[in-house]
Amino acid sequence: MRIVFSRKGFDSAAGGGPSPIIDGRPVSLPIPDSKGLSRATYGDCGLGELVATASRGRLSASDLCHHDPMFLPGDRCVFGQCGGAQTHLDRNGVTIGDVFLFFGWFRSEEEGDHHRIFGYLRIEEIVRLADCGEAKRQEFAELGHPHAFGFHHPNRSDTLYAGTGVAASEASGRLRLSREGMTRTHWRVPEWLGKVGLSYHRGANRWPAPDHLVSVAQGQEFVADIGTEAEPREWLDGIIRAIRKS
Repeated sequence: MRIVFSRKGFDSAAGGGPSPIIDGRPVSLPIPDSKGLSRATYGDCGLGELVATASRGRLSASDLCHHDPMFLPGDRCVFGQCGGAQTHLDRNGVTIGDVFLFFGWFRSEEEGDHHRIFGYLRIEEIVRLADCGEAKRQEFAELGHPHAFGFHHPNRSDTLYAGTGVAASEASGRLRLSREGMTRTHWRVPEWLGKVGLSYHRGANRWPAPDHLVSVAQGQEFVADIGTEAEPREWLDGIIRAIRKS
């Protein structure tokens, strides 16, 4: 089994600032649409005022956004990936039964800048859009998923992951990754992660201690292959409970 720490939402390059925490709820702001394929604006998603504030006026309610991951009614989630990030997921064997933990950059007056987990997806279906039939593509287009409207990479690697998943409705301390009093790239992690390892974080300089990870500033998908070990599964179950109870 694999756990994928998946970086999503506004950052310094895409959007220009952190996502907000509003009335105790983390609100991950989708990155701007860069391909002209999306059908959704920030206003459509009810994020017009928030995105204008977070981007310091560079974006508004009328701008198209890349609404991904999509959290849907009935505890469903659909997430798309392509290009080098999708190749990385394939090379690391990410498949049905594995779990994405979506994290991003957030800021609040109480906690300042930090990384936190804001949702999850347990994979039940994988759809490679270059190979699937038109009916399957249309199924996701009707949901409004941006990857279903056209390929986002020249290698036509756009892939959709669908399954059970929800977004957190509270900024639980259990879901905060960044260590108190340090920059947001310094994470407090379970010690088993230092033993199992995390893709893109193999260097010893990334691990000052087994429970201390200095996360890379770039990249989207970071994979931990936990195999059949019980301790990582128990940790993951606790994280999912924290997301779902929030």
